[in-house]
Amino acid sequence: MSTKEKIHRGNGNIFEDITVAHSERVMARAQIMSRLADIIKEQGLTQKQVAELLGIPQSKVSCLMNGKLSMFSLDHLFELLNALDRDVEIIIKPKTKDEKFATTHVLLAASL
Repeated sequence: MSTKEKIHRGNGNIFEDITVAHSERVMARAQIMSRLADIIKEQGLTQKQVAELLGIPQSKVSCLMNGKLSMFSLDHLFELLNALDRDVEIIIKPKTKDEKFATTHVLLAASL
């Protein structure tokens, strides 16, 4: 008995593809968390050192490094970036006619 599986092409936001509520916001948090983890890895810090630097428990550093989205608000992620000597810039502009939502993408400068 053979069954055919349907494959659907994603649209670039996995959270929208799996119908997560507020998928654009969740995607933004995921991108920022990923960048935070990259910065921490680049600095070669231990989780204990990161916890002291960021002023959070080591267990939360573990959650951050493992992408536990529910543990961090967008505001908290911005604070953590600031604690790592990163500036956060938010640009407010009119959405285009083709955009569903006013908040569409987070652009992360890799060279920061």
